Amino acid sequence: MRALVTGATGFTGGHLARALAARGQAVRALVRDAGRAAPLGAAGIDLAAGDLRDDEALARAVAGIDVVYHVAATYREAGIKPETYRAINATSVGRLVEAAGRAGVRRVVHCSTVGVHGDIAHPPAAEDAPLAPADVYQETKLEGERLARETGRRMGVEVAIARPSGIYGPGDRRLLKLFRGVARRRWVTLGSGEIYYHLTYIDDLVDGFRLCGEHPAAAGETFILAGPEVTTLNELVAITAEVAGVATPRLHLPVWPFWTAGAVCEAIAVPLGLEPPIYRRRVDFFTKSRAFDISRARSVLGYAPRVGLREGIGRTLQWYREHGWI
Repeated sequence: MRALVTGATGFTGGHLARALAARGQAVRALVRDAGRAAPLGAAGIDLAAGDLRDDEALARAVAGIDVVYHVAATYREAGIKPETYRAINATSVGRLVEAAGRAGVRRVVHCSTVGVHGDIAHPPAAEDAPLAPADVYQETKLEGERLARETGRRMGVEVAIARPSGIYGPGDRRLLKLFRGVARRRWVTLGSGEIYYHLTYIDDLVDGFRLCGEHPAAAGETFILAGPEVTTLNELVAITAEVAGVATPRLHLPVWPFWTAGAVCEAIAVPLGLEPPIYRRRVDFFTKSRAFDISRARSVLGYAPRVGLREGIGRTLQWYREHGWI
């Protein structure tokens, strides 16, 4: 099996590329920064320099490849214009699938997000739940799904869509604030904390991606990939505290002052290209329910997430401590 991974210098793509290589696959990574990608090269991964917006680079990257795992994306950052999100998260997806079709690639696995479902009114949500993206990131990820399917049909490429829930594990920075805040006894919950939160440990997610790339029944399908446990935010905080060996944080503050402050900060900072000290989307973490049904991935692919929250959080906290992150 010859695989191309985009986004391999990031957390999820890096874990995926290394895991595929460890299974004996010939792995290539499309990278923009050769220096940042040096550890991948040291792990035996072939490096193809280039940008997703460069058709010639895409053609070189997909040459001789059987399966493409498209993980690269522009995430939420201050100062990024909507057209940049659209160019990376949507338009380039179609261009990559088209390049794959010309090169004879069998399948493209496109990494989307459960965020395309928005706030979950009736949890748990399955793949056919209403689509309600709430910001430009989620909107362009959903557009990327559409372009992947349309281009795949036109070019004769099998396309599988993966929608991961919240990803965590050694090396992750997105949930570092929660884990570090609890471990250092500095965590404060906004609101009641009774919203659902559904995490996915990185090793389980990598297995799910691989199944999307290899299982015959994955072609043309969409799969939610999430962990084996759903908790409320309060339960997640309590488990983290237990694993970290500290008292469970009990302080709760009202949401609305922070949401209002986020709106003001964004209005001032974003036009100047500055990083706001607080975002409304960060406040949304405390207010939007996320709980998902992974029955389709289990029944169709044999997806079987094995890492429970206590084990996964323990591994993650240990890695953070060893690397001086907490």
